Amino acid sequence: MILNDIKSVAIYCASSTKIKPVYYEVAAQLGRLLAERGITQVNGAGNMGLMRAASDAGLEAGGKVIGVIPSFMVEQNWHYTSLTKIIETPDMENRKQTINDMTDAAIVLPGGCGTLDELFEVITLKQLGVYLKPIIILNVDGYYDHLLHHLERSMEENFMRPEHRDIWCVATTAEEAVDKVFTTPLIDESVRRFAKI
Repeated sequence: MILNDIKSVAIYCASSTKIKPVYYEVAAQLGRLLAERGITQVNGAGNMGLMRAASDAGLEAGGKVIGVIPSFMVEQNWHYTSLTKIIETPDMENRKQTINDMTDAAIVLPGGCGTLDELFEVITLKQLGVYLKPIIILNVDGYYDHLLHHLERSMEENFMRPEHRDIWCVATTAEEAVDKVFTTPLIDESVRRFAKI
């Protein structure tokens, strides 16, 4: 099996602090595993929640963690100043674009509207043949079960094609998520032929 050339991975996840411990545990495992594999972690530079947990674990394991954050969030002191590097962007759209451009894959942990926005943006861009990198949904404790069911219904109702299932992969553990960034088959721009139903 030929493994994907992965040097950096985007982690999209929650900044919320009022969540179950299992989410923190998996975020920390993910941060540590990426560092141990020599993969640079790129996230939203938040100083709370799962972003902080993944960053701390990655840094403690000797890894590099780059944060990308809009200037207005820096002005609110929402950024984690201990990261390897912080990149400021003018707005949220530039933040997402910067993260997508500088990483080789995306792993999406549980999160709220911001995380879902990031997930659906990369799914949409991949559907359109613009973003062709692995997308791994890390379904911790069944958090994304309803969302995955909804995506299946979207295909059943012909809002998406069955071929679009190949756009993302699902993992239930941090170890499986890291393995899948290396083993998920890459697609090319020909995916565009499935964009229209």
